[in-house]
Amino acid sequence: MSPVVVVLLLLAGLSEAAGRILPMVARRPGGSRSHAVLLLLSGAVVEGTAFALWPLTAWTLAGLVRPAPMSDVSALTWTPGLLAPLLLAAVLAFPLLGPLLHLLLFVAAGVGLVAPLAATTGLGWWAAAACVAVAGAGLGAAIEAVRRLVIA
Repeated sequence: MSPVVVVLLLLAGLSEAAGRILPMVARRPGGSRSHAVLLLLSGAVVEGTAFALWPLTAWTLAGLVRPAPMSDVSALTWTPGLLAPLLLAAVLAFPLLGPLLHLLLFVAAGVGLVAPLAATTGLGWWAAAACVAVAGAGLGAAIEAVRRLVIA
């Protein structure tokens, strides 16, 4: 991964974590600022890692669907162009405004992953889209579960 992609993933993770964690921390009485900052930074790393794992998870799911030999997974990586809708979606999540637009931008980022996944795995477009959607939903559910456990 290029340094630009790593920075974009961390910024998207920080913004997503701020939008999801800060409202929960604000509702808790007696929370310290240092604790909130620690939760925010650790949430940024976790969210950024989940974003980084999205293509790899989709590629792994595609391998389960079609166990035939596939191209190298390195062909399916984030680029700054593919990350732009994801970063915009994370920025929109910060103030928690426009959940539908937030969802649409995540879908746009996922659609950007479908064509490279279909090309590297030999799956059809719809099967690749299903793998990307299941991978994104699975990672999102896992992050949400961890977030709820940490905040509770």
